Amino acid sequence: MKPADEDGFREFVASRMTALRKLAYVTCGDWHAAEDAVANALAKLYPRWGRLDRPDLYAKTMVVRAAIDETRRPWWRRERSAGDALPDVAASDPIGETDEGLRVRAALRAVPARQRAVLVLRYYLDLTAEEAAEVLGVRAPTVRSQTSRGLANLRAALAAGGMVLDETSEPGAWRDASEGRSGPGGLHGAAAALRR
Repeated sequence: MKPADEDGFREFVASRMTALRKLAYVTCGDWHAAEDAVANALAKLYPRWGRLDRPDLYAKTMVVRAAIDETRRPWWRRERSAGDALPDVAASDPIGETDEGLRVRAALRAVPARQRAVLVLRYYLDLTAEEAAEVLGVRAPTVRSQTSRGLANLRAALAAGGMVLDETSEPGAWRDASEGRSGPGGLHGAAAALRR
């Protein structure tokens, strides 16, 4: 690799590492698996760097696929960190935004991996069905059907957690069923809650 390409790769990694880690985490729901997915994707990106027209799209594609693969590995082949043995302690935020984000993340983890990947690409990254299809290596109608199924599963998971995706107001607006107050609005609002 040429020195100029190496510098470009370093700049790319420095500017996109946080976004790629968040994308992987939202896709698989585990920070350790997310970091592994990003590391594997960047390792595959490095030798191809000079030949790619859109390295950002390639990186996103590889991160999503690696994150899905991490969730599919059999439990006996997964590495476990010492932190996995510690119990998670849920604490609510006095402001409520963090609590909403945690509940949306938990609901998203209940959605099957392929549907979750489609929802993340469509609503978290704001990709079109065609762009998401290119990332996942499927056809656009498949993305649309997975989006529909994923939204139904996300609605069910949110309802189980006491949140309702309100379809009658602004597209996809969601509110807390227990408090009756409106949230940040839409699945894009839910995606914004995940970014916090």
